[in-house]
Amino acid sequence: MIDRRTLIALPGLLAVPPAFAALRRPDPDIAAIERVRVLPRATALLEAPPRTITSVPAPRSPAGRHDYYSEGDYWWPDPANPDGPYIRRDGRSNPAKFDGHRDALIRFGADMPMLAAAWLLTRQTRFAEAAIRHLHAWFVDPATRMNPDLRHAQAIIGRNTGRAIGIIDTLQLVEVARGATLLARHDAPGYAAVRAGVERWFADYLSWLIESEPGREERDEENNHGTCWLLQVAAFAGVTGRDDLLEAMRRRLFDTIVPAQIALDGSQPLELARTKPYGYSLFNLDVLAGAAWLLSKTPGALIRRSARGRSIAAAIAFMAPFIRDRERWPFARDIEYFEDFPVRHPSLLFGGLALGRSDWLELWRRLDPDPSVGEVVRNFPIRQPVLWLVDRHGA
Repeated sequence: MIDRRTLIALPGLLAVPPAFAALRRPDPDIAAIERVRVLPRATALLEAPPRTITSVPAPRSPAGRHDYYSEGDYWWPDPANPDGPYIRRDGRSNPAKFDGHRDALIRFGADMPMLAAAWLLTRQTRFAEAAIRHLHAWFVDPATRMNPDLRHAQAIIGRNTGRAIGIIDTLQLVEVARGATLLARHDAPGYAAVRAGVERWFADYLSWLIESEPGREERDEENNHGTCWLLQVAAFAGVTGRDDLLEAMRRRLFDTIVPAQIALDGSQPLELARTKPYGYSLFNLDVLAGAAWLLSKTPGALIRRSARGRSIAAAIAFMAPFIRDRERWPFARDIEYFEDFPVRHPSLLFGGLALGRSDWLELWRRLDPDPSVGEVVRNFPIRQPVLWLVDRHGA
């Protein structure tokens, strides 16, 4: 096994960016792998203008153009009452639902972190400037910014104008928040001009997540929704310097989330009960591992930690054989998109680094880092390892 204290190497680079100088991991090639992947994609994004929700009309939204609106995935017209309230078909995504704002949010959540990662890898100003343009448009510019709440997410036609579980949509902002945190921490050129506005937006949204009735309802969801709420609060607390919330999320992760969601054998019963047990188990595990990695005061400590005999490490160990060979999956197959997973799941990376598991790291390497299927992309919100491996000393 490679010594876990080995300095990460950057083959082919002329200089090592300062943010990587002290990065110590068991795999010596992650930054080099990411440079080859990230730079061509980030370069292609340099001239792309930001596109916020204000440029996407939402005809069924009850609110204004700055208010995010989406419709529930698994809700369909009732054949027995076509003009009545929609009915649920769990796991079956309705292609006619309004996805315009969510698509814009997903694109933002993919493009801005890619640009931030490219800047951290190269320190080329052009990448920082492009990332900052997106932040300015979404969070600062009065003409294009999104309002910091999700009152109208995942609405159901004929039943409501938004639901608490729609808060999961802003999981796409977790890497945006991580990118903004690192742009600030490493004095990215031009970031000072938008920093106050970006931090104010995240502070306002964080308050809504914690204090509003929908936020509290989502917090208390026992399955992946509760996990996603926790990761969002942790990431947004990192932007705004809320150390009190980081400590609260550490406690919640092990007092509430891990004992409720992970069985003694490492399985996730609440996700296995769904109509997409494979995809949901992978998704929730990635979010669990991401939260544990982000909140660990020393790298990976919370992945290794046990709560009532349950651990995120055990959950990764449970899923790894089925990531390696999907056909070994012993449970029901997902009713949609089963063949489109796995992808390059960050749980393998975080778990491999935390436990020195070179087999998990090698498996992570072999998987697709840039899937193109929309539903897969939506459920793959941790895409830029660079943003998680730099400055790993807690959030």
